[in-house]
Amino acid sequence: MNYPAQIKVPATYIRGGTSKGVFFLLDELPAAARVAGEVRDKLLLRVIGSPDPYGKHTDGMGGATSSTSKTVIVSRSSRADHDVDYLFGQVAIDKAFVDWSGNCGNLSSAVGGFAISKGLLDASRIPHNGFCTVRIWQANIGKTIIAHVPITDGEVQETGDFELDGVTFAAAEVQLEFIDPADDGEDGGAMFPTGNQVDELDVPGVGKIKATFINAGIPTIFVNASEIGYTGSELQAVINDSSAALAMFESIRSHGAVKMGLIRDVSEAASRQHTPKVAFLAPPVDYLASSGKTIAAGDVDLLVRAMSMGKLHHAMMGTAAVAIGAAAAVPGTLVNLAAGGGKRTEVVFGHPSGTLRVGAEATQIDDEWVVKKAIMSRSARVLMEGWVRVPVG
Repeated sequence: MNYPAQIKVPATYIRGGTSKGVFFLLDELPAAARVAGEVRDKLLLRVIGSPDPYGKHTDGMGGATSSTSKTVIVSRSSRADHDVDYLFGQVAIDKAFVDWSGNCGNLSSAVGGFAISKGLLDASRIPHNGFCTVRIWQANIGKTIIAHVPITDGEVQETGDFELDGVTFAAAEVQLEFIDPADDGEDGGAMFPTGNQVDELDVPGVGKIKATFINAGIPTIFVNASEIGYTGSELQAVINDSSAALAMFESIRSHGAVKMGLIRDVSEAASRQHTPKVAFLAPPVDYLASSGKTIAAGDVDLLVRAMSMGKLHHAMMGTAAVAIGAAAAVPGTLVNLAAGGGKRTEVVFGHPSGTLRVGAEATQIDDEWVVKKAIMSRSARVLMEGWVRVPVG
């Protein structure tokens, strides 16, 4: 029996923030995969190595975690006021499913440098030394991201002394601006989809708990750690090694998604794994990060742990950090209250790997809260470039 040879697809493997993903140029994909649909999804699933019942991604580029099972497609933007279009695909590990419902804030930090290195920006835009401003259209959610990419001798500067908790080695700092991050699209409407800063969520097996639902960066459900039996200082194993804990968080997520208007019935949550996120929070306490570093209560405003693709994230998703910053800026949300209340324009929060600072400023217009911009810094580095080989069929 004859078997077809593998195809070669140009690709770049990049770490962005605390995530890793396989990056493609749209016009370098096989012709049938340049449009959304089954062919594209099958290609990306095979690249990552999903679905994998062993949960290892041994036969693909994925890392068998939510942070490392990611794909990105970049192209020149058709919008006159943007440089590139950025499409993110979160690949499920154990299912034949690619979730296109949200952005990856961490990999957003790598899009600008990738676009520059691939010649998608006019050479006149790129300084010999300094920063290149790249206007990115985030196609999944229809939002603008502005990346300030460091340039040295006309090339993207990736090495540096910027340290990001959750990443082992220092690198160059990339500042990101998430413009008008609240979701005003068909999924949720206003920044607070229920119209409230705090709601009561009734979850079978859990009971009635307080929750803040927000559409900013990514749809997110915030709950108090104390109401679900946690301190907010937990590391991954406490949650991820407990099937009961994972089931509880998925129940919170699915019932919260209905409350947010993202799905009509909890049964639909399985086909929307990437969004919404669930995060639990608490006032500051001293704790030991996964790196062994002591995080002092006085160094942070609050503690936040977040679930991603059914597991506790090892650090913090970039988009969830935007949601944290936006919610902290609005008086009366659970995030704001855990941080001490009052008006604030930035927040430093503790996560399992350390700390992160995010800035956001909220204003109230006709009884609606609006956040025009959220800012944070990440780093990015190309790990490998060339081609991925993919079996056909």
